[in-house]
Amino acid sequence: MNFTHPVLSGAGSPLVGRDGDLERISRLLDAPDSNGALLVSGEAGVGKSAVLDVVAETAAAAGSFVLRAGGVQFEADISYSTLNQALLPLRDGMVHLDGTHRAAVRVALGLSGGRPPERAVLFDAIMVLLRQTAEDSPVLIVVDDLPWVDRASAAALTFVARQLSSTGVGFLGSFRTGTVGFFENDGLPVHVLPPLDRASAAHLSKARFPGLAGQVRRRLLDAAQGNPLALLELPKELGADQSASLGVLPPVLALSDRLQSLYTSRVHNLPATTQQLLLLAALEGSGDLDVLAVAACEMLGRDALETLTSAEHDQLVQLNRDSRRLTFRHPLIRSAVFESSTSTRRRAAHLALAHALSDKPETRAWHLGEATLKPEESVAALLEDAAHRILGRGDAVAAVAALTRAADLSPRGPDRARRLTEAAYLGAEATGTLHNVHDLLEEAQRADADGGRSLHAAAAAVQLLLNSDGDITTAHHLLVGAIRQGTHGYDAHDAALTDALHLLLLVCFFAGREELWPAFHETLALLRPEPPALLSIASETFADPARTREMTLLMLDRILDEAGTEDDPAWLIRMGTVSIFTDRLALLRDTSWRLVGEGRDGGPVRRHLGGLMHLCLDDYVTGRWDEVVQLADEGLEACSRSGYTFDTWYYWYCKGLVVASRGDARTAGELADLMTGWAAPRGLRATLRCADHVRAVACAASGDFAQALRHTEAISPAGRLAPYVPQALWVFFDLVESAVRANRRADAVAHVDALRQAGVRGISSRLALLVGGATALVREDDEEAAQLFRATLAEQDARLWPFDMARVQLAYGERLRRARAAVESKGPLMEALRTFQRLGALPWAERASNELRAAGHAMHGEDHGGGALTPQEREIAKLAAGGLTNKQIAERLYISHRTVGAHLYQIYPKLGITSRVALQDALAALENTERNP
Repeated sequence: MNFTHPVLSGAGSPLVGRDGDLERISRLLDAPDSNGALLVSGEAGVGKSAVLDVVAETAAAAGSFVLRAGGVQFEADISYSTLNQALLPLRDGMVHLDGTHRAAVRVALGLSGGRPPERAVLFDAIMVLLRQTAEDSPVLIVVDDLPWVDRASAAALTFVARQLSSTGVGFLGSFRTGTVGFFENDGLPVHVLPPLDRASAAHLSKARFPGLAGQVRRRLLDAAQGNPLALLELPKELGADQSASLGVLPPVLALSDRLQSLYTSRVHNLPATTQQLLLLAALEGSGDLDVLAVAACEMLGRDALETLTSAEHDQLVQLNRDSRRLTFRHPLIRSAVFESSTSTRRRAAHLALAHALSDKPETRAWHLGEATLKPEESVAALLEDAAHRILGRGDAVAAVAALTRAADLSPRGPDRARRLTEAAYLGAEATGTLHNVHDLLEEAQRADADGGRSLHAAAAAVQLLLNSDGDITTAHHLLVGAIRQGTHGYDAHDAALTDALHLLLLVCFFAGREELWPAFHETLALLRPEPPALLSIASETFADPARTREMTLLMLDRILDEAGTEDDPAWLIRMGTVSIFTDRLALLRDTSWRLVGEGRDGGPVRRHLGGLMHLCLDDYVTGRWDEVVQLADEGLEACSRSGYTFDTWYYWYCKGLVVASRGDARTAGELADLMTGWAAPRGLRATLRCADHVRAVACAASGDFAQALRHTEAISPAGRLAPYVPQALWVFFDLVESAVRANRRADAVAHVDALRQAGVRGISSRLALLVGGATALVREDDEEAAQLFRATLAEQDARLWPFDMARVQLAYGERLRRARAAVESKGPLMEALRTFQRLGALPWAERASNELRAAGHAMHGEDHGGGALTPQEREIAKLAAGGLTNKQIAERLYISHRTVGAHLYQIYPKLGITSRVALQDALAALENTERNP
């Protein structure tokens, strides 16, 4: 017989990770020396039934007559019940049997009355019936759950399985490892179906539950240990927040009814004392036998570890007496132990473990919290303290859970309100659970009206306000009022106060109004014994960076030197905040990527968004423009998914800078309009200024210097660095260049004087480069200007800022060309051209090319910048030229379809085309040029 089929030969089956098993089963059934019978064994839930289903379906599709049956526990005492399932489809063929055989089969199957047939006659009749059927097509008998087959059917099937050689009949059965029944499998070949390997298990999990956060998925993979049923059932018991890693997973995962049925009966069969010890082990987690011994004495009054041998004998646990460790043979057994217990026993076990773990305050607090039914301040205080230690390690989700439990156990309303509002603040500020924040604040208000107006309550309310339709002035009043009415005594070590001041700093920045800042500075001056270093630094470098003192920059650099050893995500984000306008974000790239990686893995949404923003801003000034677009798209998706809509404008802004710099004025204008339309009703002047920045760059790129000047002066007027307008440091070069080209030289000179008086060049090497370039631009003497340009471009760190350096090189080359120094102009102009082409800044590249031609320098091999295509852009261009849609390209390259669209917008001008239909010819021309330069 031959059951070989593509599905069974490894060509790809509907079962994840089972191609090899199916191929082996096929070979065993079809082997020349096989008697045509094979058994499949494996642990509960490993997928035996699914494998049998695929084999049966494949055999039927290949022309075999498949007979299906399965043992059923409640039918195990009904004679021939399984045989009836298997042979009933052959009822019509029974008419061809002789009278004795026909009667024996019909009586056994309950199709007619009569005396019970003799076994020998019945077995012979079954074989005759099967051989007759196999004359027309191969027959495959598939029997699942052999241990539950009734005794009479088991005897008949055992006989059949051993008599199939050269009959054209095959037999495939399954049984759970460790179970016994009436079917005698001695001597029959067995294929042990193993758990799925890690990669296949992950693939199955992602296919069925794509929304699981990465760290949640890993926890479930660890618990399932490759068991397909567990992989499919465990996620069903999780809440939405838990699936997204916004809520804490329980130490012991809950089992679905299907999973409970696999394991709980084995636990219930153990002695009561053993069950209690296993419950201690399940709740303790590490399997430390010394801890279990102490807890057992507390719970049972004696050392009862010897009773674990029965669980070890039943292969539920492993005991390593050398390392003094207990290990559950499968993580789901641990869950089954928990599910099998009562709430009373669980509380007693938690209490015993809290006694045994007195030297581990966080773990002890958690066990006491689980053991306590009524409000108890001592336990609530321990949980609150544990929450603060957990938060210091960066686990805001667990800290919120501990605070919420502490609130539940708080006897006094004010204490309950304080803990709830802190949990609400952390939920809004870090974890990304905005949808729970409102409920927590309402609970706090009910617990204590005054406590509901605490600093943490105000901060959480501001976060809700910012991410809805509330205006920034209301947010400012709410936060300032809470600070002034607080009972903190302006203690600089009060965490709620410093958190509120960091938030007030951001609110003042977003508002962009000078009159809102005094409240922040007045509070900062009142802090005792002195303001925290980061707040002091931020009050200059973020609030009004143009007036940052040298000593503040030195303090910032000292703190940045220690950033790599810091674990607190909130501290790292705040470090990024104080580094934005001082061009020091590059020093935090590793930590920013760490926050992004944690966010992609289900970590705190706010930290994920903050890390993305800092990377985008640094990527723009350091020339990683493709990455800006990709990360901005990721940020927009995260904002939409999490409800943190306020942060959306940041990513519009970053994308806007890139597309504006690359000459896509239409898209830049659309993004700037989105920012303006969203920010204006909310009073967010900072966002409006950033929108003007995008418009100014787009106008400068297109050569519309009058409009570029208008937009830069909307941010800060010529001749003045407006106070509390950090964006003035990002547009001063555009303002000076546009003023010079718009015949407003006096305004340009005045602005350069303002930069000099403020000492802007001392803030960072990038600003020094731009100040030097701007100063050279306004010099009337050509030789003085050339000397200043050369000195500026020769600065050690100038090349860290490729786009800014290329713009200064372009300005230098243009000045040389106008001064009739055509030969000298070639160097800076060529360098600028190469940089602009690499970045895809085509308008600037065109300006450089025009200057080179005007200076008499031949432009060999011009290809409209096509040589600047990145490897990813080339791949996208080829796929698009081949007819794939943006969505199809995105799926193939594992990027978003919006990223594909953004790349195509950059590719078209580089290739000198305007549409998708011209891609194929443009790529062919590019390749020909590269082959024949």
